[in-house]
Amino acid sequence: MLEDWQHGGFGLYVHWPFCQSKCPYCDFNSHVSNTVEHADWRAAFVSEIRRTGALTKGRVLRSIFFGGGTPSLMEPGTVRAILDESQKHWSWANDIEITLEANPSSVEANKFADFADAGINRVSLGVQALNNTDLTKLGRLHTHEEALNALEISRAQFNRVSFDLIYGRQDQSLSDWKHELKQALGYRPDHLSLYQLTIEDGTAFGARFAAGKLLGLPNEDLGADMYELTNLLCAENGLQSYEVSNYAQIGSESRHNMIYWTGGDYVGVGPGAHGRLTLDGRRIGTEATRMPNDWLASAQNGCVAHETVEEISAEARRSEFLLMGLRVTDGVDLSRLSELSAGLSDINWAEPIDHGLIEIKDNRVRTTEAGKPLLNAILRQIL
Repeated sequence: MLEDWQHGGFGLYVHWPFCQSKCPYCDFNSHVSNTVEHADWRAAFVSEIRRTGALTKGRVLRSIFFGGGTPSLMEPGTVRAILDESQKHWSWANDIEITLEANPSSVEANKFADFADAGINRVSLGVQALNNTDLTKLGRLHTHEEALNALEISRAQFNRVSFDLIYGRQDQSLSDWKHELKQALGYRPDHLSLYQLTIEDGTAFGARFAAGKLLGLPNEDLGADMYELTNLLCAENGLQSYEVSNYAQIGSESRHNMIYWTGGDYVGVGPGAHGRLTLDGRRIGTEATRMPNDWLASAQNGCVAHETVEEISAEARRSEFLLMGLRVTDGVDLSRLSELSAGLSDINWAEPIDHGLIEIKDNRVRTTEAGKPLLNAILRQIL
């Protein structure tokens, strides 16, 4: 029998922690640094893959994802070294997906050919907005024109291209978003990540919002209308909603993110990187120390100081499986959930079913279109 994680697959996440500037909405583990010793970071990543590879040797690697931070600031040689080391410890799937997140500035776009030569076959562009006024408000350093140029260059270099947009921005109307999304769809993307702006604690936007200075944000009704419009326009243009915020042509879904959403295993390498590994029948959660210099010094010595390594309890595993799985349009396999939970009798499906928020069909539980924006509330009900 397959171990449970094998239903979701196995991936590698590499976190590059550096950015040119910190965006005011971003709560990721990213840091601005004037100098980066690329040779030291290359050696540290290779060392970490060697360490974690020894724990999971012989597995088939389905995807590799370079996230951040801004991993397009890496040297292509670092990417190549990481990919070479990964092949020493894991077999690669024939259709392995190797994604690099990239800012669409002209400087980084000029490196795309070198990244493709190093082995990247999918790029995810952080476009975020298609007008310069809103790009400035979002703290982005690229222009609308640079974004379009980067999109054109990336299509020439990579087999698959995705780009992100944020909606629900300050002073953005429903018609504004409709115009912008139609423009984005006019470029015939195979994948879009479309996120409603979320104000997170600990960010510059969070501080402004708390002080009453972040004006012009949409109310709940407008946010819901934007979400419905997003689903409608994407479907009309051949992009299926396969997850709450992600839309793709059939076959172009993010294989790496599907590992997260379907309960697979993944190694997390880099400052603050999270991982999920099944070892000796136990599900282990890992989290590396967040500060870049601390992580670098530890990795150079063959270990990650202050890394959290803990076994995930059966209850937490079930909650995580539902939280991630119900984000996906295909939903959760009830037989698999039952094996994880030692039965389903204590799950309260009735109330969200009665309210049309979830449905059970063909031995799967799915979130309905009405339920997707209310996922956290649904989880509180059923658990």
